[in-house]
Amino acid sequence: MSRRIASPAGFLKAWKVDRMSDGSTAQRVRRSKAEQRAETLEQILDAAELLFSQNGLHGVTLRDVAQRVGVHTTLLNYYFDDKRSLFEAVFARRAGVTSGRRMEALDRYAEQAGDHPTVEGALHAFLDTDLELYIDGGEAWMNYAAFCARVSNTHEGAELMDVHFDPVVLKLVSILRRALPDMPEADIFWGYNFVTGALMNTLARTGRIDRLSGGLCHSDDFPAVRQRIARFMAAGFLALGAA
Repeated sequence: MSRRIASPAGFLKAWKVDRMSDGSTAQRVRRSKAEQRAETLEQILDAAELLFSQNGLHGVTLRDVAQRVGVHTTLLNYYFDDKRSLFEAVFARRAGVTSGRRMEALDRYAEQAGDHPTVEGALHAFLDTDLELYIDGGEAWMNYAAFCARVSNTHEGAELMDVHFDPVVLKLVSILRRALPDMPEADIFWGYNFVTGALMNTLARTGRIDRLSGGLCHSDDFPAVRQRIARFMAAGFLALGAA
C-alpha cells in the first residue's frame, strides 16, 4: 500500500511513530518498522533541508537527495508525490516549532507588559526566541535557518511564509500598534519589513560581515546578533515615529 505523502499535513501525520504499550512480539515488530520509517523520513528531510538551503528548490533534484541519503530515488517517490511536496514538508517540519515558540513568547510578553508594551520588548520576544532555537538546536536548526533565508525571497517560499508565519507576525504587529499608538499603520508594516529583511540576512550566514570586518564579526555568531538586533530595530521604529 502506498505511503506517498502529498502535503505537509500528511507528512506530519505519517512522521509520528506508533506508540504501543503491549509487549507482544508482533507489536514490537510493527513498532520497529514504524521507527525505521520515521528514521528514514528524518534522513530524507535532513538531506533535502541541507540541499535546498544551498541550492534552492529549482537547484535540487530528488536524485540529489536520494544520493545524499544513500537510497534509491524510488524510495523518495514512495513517500512524496514530487519535489514540491518534499520541499513543503521540509519547510513545515520546523515551522510549527519556531512559530509556536514565538507566539508563546509574544503572549507572555503582552500579558506581562499590560497596558505599557514597548517596541524593544516586543522585538526581544519575537527575535530572541527565534535566534535561541538556532543557537541551541545545532547544525540541523542552522541548516533550517539558511533554508528559510534562501527561500524567503522566492515565490514558493513566500507562499509558505504566508501559511506558516502570518499569525505570529500579525501578533507582533498588534503589540507594536499598542506600543506606538500614534504611528501610521503603514510605518509599522514597513518597520516589520525591515526587521524581517535583517533577520533573513542574518540567517543566511553568508560570511560577508566576516570579510568586511576583517574577522572582528562572524556571520554565524548568533549570540552576538541576539544581543544587538532587537535594540537596533527598536531604534529604527522610534526614529520613524519621530520623523
